[in-house]
Amino acid sequence: MTAEQLTGKTESHLTEVLVGQKHFLVHPAVKDDLLSLKEAADKEGFNFNIASGFRSFERQLAIWNRKMSGEAVLLDENSQIIESQNLSDEQKIAAILRWSALPGASRHHWGTDFDVFDRNTIPSEGGLKLEPWEYLQDHQHPFYLWLQAHLADFGFFFPYQENGSGVAFEPWHISHKKTAQACLQQLTLDQLSTQLDSAPILGKECVRQGLAKIYNQYITNISTR
Repeated sequence: MTAEQLTGKTESHLTEVLVGQKHFLVHPAVKDDLLSLKEAADKEGFNFNIASGFRSFERQLAIWNRKMSGEAVLLDENSQIIESQNLSDEQKIAAILRWSALPGASRHHWGTDFDVFDRNTIPSEGGLKLEPWEYLQDHQHPFYLWLQAHLADFGFFFPYQENGSGVAFEPWHISHKKTAQACLQQLTLDQLSTQLDSAPILGKECVRQGLAKIYNQYITNISTR
């Protein structure tokens, strides 16, 4: 894959597929396994859907800049709001990276990773928040237990498990192991740095100074279970 494909600057490596109620862009090597996973889940009484699939560099940049500027809230590891107005850029970046990837470094750029949920059990009030308690204690818990038992049968795994990476625990985030591993191996620190050079990313100087640490702690440091 090219640097532009690995960092979400282009969709040229992806193909479109209907999953549930929406079309998503996915890596061709992932398509069949993803559809088979959905079919198996649905046969067990779930309604397998994707909340977020492919995400472009520009989309990830918008998420990042809204959080750096204070337009969007920052959350701690327990999903509690952090008062960010008095934080340094370094502190803000650490808080953002707990839940959101650096633009160019999101696994969602590859078409291999998906935030998934069971539509059948979403409460009528409140909707889906994509917070750990929903999957560990509440309406998404049966679906999460099924995923734990069956993801590997279809080539998927959870990259962000408890104490498994620098990123917070994300029980909704699944990844196609073989394809995502190949993408991660190709994404180098130099490629990422080059893509960030021309991007209007807030906190850029601080990001550049800490890019090697970010790469090792939040990008390559994932759970392999």
